[in-house]
Formats: sequence, C-alpha cells, structure tokens
Amino acid sequence: MTITISENNQLTLNQVIPLYVANAWSAAHKPEQLLAALLHSHKLITAWDGDKLVGLGNAISDGHLVVYYPHLLVLPSYQGKGIGKLIMDRLQETYQNFHMQMLTADADAIEFYLKMGFEKAGQTQPMWIYAGGEH
Repeated sequence: MTITISENNQLTLNQVIPLYVANAWSAAHKPEQLLAALLHSHKLITAWDGDKLVGLGNAISDGHLVVYYPHLLVLPSYQGKGIGKLIMDRLQETYQNFHMQMLTADADAIEFYLKMGFEKAGQTQPMWIYAGGEH
C-alpha cells in the first residue's frame, strides 16, 4: 500500500460519496452540497491509494487568524495506518501559526485529536443547528 497525500480539488461524487457512506456521515445524503462544500474549502487535502480516494480533510478559514476543520475521514479499512495524521499534518503546515484552530470531535475521534495536540476549549460548550443525523 502506497498512500499519496495531495491538495486535490478535482474530486467527483463517485469518489467522495463512498468515503462518507463508509463512515456513516449524513452529509452523504446531500451529495451536491457536500461536493460543492469540499471544493470551496479554504484547503482540501486528499489521501489516495492509487486512484482510490481513501481519506480527506478540509479547512474553512478567514486566512489569517482562525481555521475550523469540519471534516476528516478515512475509509474504515484504512484506519489505524496513520493516514488521518498525514492529512492533519498537511493541513497544519498551513495553519500551525494561526491564533485559533478549532474542530468538533465526537467520542470516537477525541483520542486522535488529543494526540494531535488539540485540547478541550476551556469551558466552551459545542452548539449547533444541525440538519443531519449522527455526523
């Protein structure tokens, strides 16, 4: 297995949707909006095994002070192989000196993000208006 990490905004629905379905993310049910959101991200990093999309991460940012990482997904059969870390490392090459890097992590991802240097944001409480399912 040779994984290639790249900045790639040439994604298609046929590449993206299987990744979201495999991870049970509800954004897969809004395919056109999902693809448009990914392609318009401030930064989009993809992971490939040959021509197969096996992971991606994106960033939304003002470009100067604040960045939010909304999506980091790796195909379940490729998880635990360091691909998520490679994607986050590439994202942080751009944003490491920003005043604030933010994300929302659920129970399954908290340990991963703690290892990446993230910590609970003081006494803040996650809040949202959400039109999806679990993810």
